[in-house]
Amino acid sequence: MRPPEIFETDRLRLRRPVIEDAEAIFAEYAQDLEVTMYLTWKPTGKLEDTREHLRASATAWREGAAFGWVVLRKEDNQLLGAVGVRVDGHKVELGYVLAKRFWGKGYMTEAVQAVVNWSISEREVYRIWAVCDVENPASARVMEKVGMKREGILRRWTMHPNRSDEPRDCYCYAVVK
Repeated sequence: MRPPEIFETDRLRLRRPVIEDAEAIFAEYAQDLEVTMYLTWKPTGKLEDTREHLRASATAWREGAAFGWVVLRKEDNQLLGAVGVRVDGHKVELGYVLAKRFWGKGYMTEAVQAVVNWSISEREVYRIWAVCDVENPASARVMEKVGMKREGILRRWTMHPNRSDEPRDCYCYAVVK
């Protein structure tokens, strides 16, 4: 796969992250317990951990294992969140995060739609899928709005350490060709 480094939508620019994004990511959402409630990592309170994540993401991009983009609002270049995919053969797993102050404005749906459209257009990709905690209806709604179909519930599927010390049930969504 050769992903674009930049996506443009009506209101957004998605671009490959750079190490200089660490401060904005840290300030906007990486330390927000409400935003990270259903993510698979705990906020550490350390900006260096955000930088390390960006370095690991750059390595994954170079290796073709995963591709991520920061989501920026075009009008003011404000960093809103991030979208990413992990590649597993003919399958692509989707993930996303949005700073709380931008919830409810359709930004994440717009960003995810761009990535899903590109992914499904790739010759070797037949499935784009994602999961969300059964208690996270906003994330489920984003997937539904971009045309992903709920396939079922994966019992005790994912650890959301900011929510529970035990694996959580998740809805599984996908779009296939």
